[in-house]
Amino acid sequence: HVQLVESGGGSVQAGGSLRLSCGASGSIYGDACVGWLRQAPGKEREGVAAIDSDGIASYADSEKGRFTVSRDNANNTLYLEMNSLKPEDTAVYYCAAGFSGYRTFTPSNYKYWGQGTQVTVS
Repeated sequence: HVQLVESGGGSVQAGGSLRLSCGASGSIYGDACVGWLRQAPGKEREGVAAIDSDGIASYADSEKGRFTVSRDNANNTLYLEMNSLKPEDTAVYYCAAGFSGYRTFTPSNYKYWGQGTQVTVS
């Protein structure tokens, strides 16, 4: 049974920073794309950042220059460093591992999901 577990969420003031972590119970990262997605109340889940097995990352336009995604394949851990946070970043953040190695922001392209961690920016 594969599990992804996020940590590091919390409440922060606008302009602040948070670092999210996501650990996997097994070697599910491998060659797969892994990423962070978020869902705000009343909105659809959306991709924030994705990174492939070569460490090449992609970001949604609103996150470019503020967020940094990284992965540690040896320790099956994914990170999201979030800076200059805005109230509109408030959401539940999910880490996920994709079906393939292609970077994607589409939720249906992800196979494994964490339970989510709340990020609140005021």
